Amino acid sequence: MKQETENQLSERDWDRKLNIHTTGRDESGSDEQNFPYEPTPYAVLERLAASGYISSDNHVLDYGCGKGRVCFFLAAACGCRATGIDLSEKLLSTAESNRRQFQKRNLVRFQKCMAEHFEVTAEDTFFFFNPFKDVVLRSVLGQIRKSWLETPRPLQIFCYYPSDEFVTCLMTAPDLLFEDEIDCRDLFPGNNDRERILVFRMDAI
Repeated sequence: MKQETENQLSERDWDRKLNIHTTGRDESGSDEQNFPYEPTPYAVLERLAASGYISSDNHVLDYGCGKGRVCFFLAAACGCRATGIDLSEKLLSTAESNRRQFQKRNLVRFQKCMAEHFEVTAEDTFFFFNPFKDVVLRSVLGQIRKSWLETPRPLQIFCYYPSDEFVTCLMTAPDLLFEDEIDCRDLFPGNNDRERILVFRMDAI
């Protein structure tokens, strides 16, 4: 876990505030292509929400949602709709249990699905926290672009803690434009260059 001991209380406090349980790494559903679940630190999500990119008009899709933290936080903080997809029945069972306790449960839904097979429809905002290998990401970006071509609209993509492979994939994806970088290095010790959120967009045609 990247959070230091002094940040762990904050993580638990946020879970209590949202009336959910999302802490802890879990390898359910991980395999050669899909990485284990590790929740996005709340400090990072606070910074994303404060960036102004996400509003109640958006519909967020979290790839590899695990226990649902990203969906719950952004729904609560930004008032947006949020969909989470994952392969692990165990993690999704926890996510659904959390949803039943979440005050704005009508804004959140979860689905068991392979990321590359999920058909993007109404979603316009996409979040990645290193959920799978770049070969899967390329297929996912293809699905997002297909939806964009069929229903032209502005889209935005957020990639937290990106690997070099993810950066290359995103930077070379057709019609995907680099927008911004949200620096998160000050939130954790070590000045890790991966502590950032890359922001990309697809403009309406």
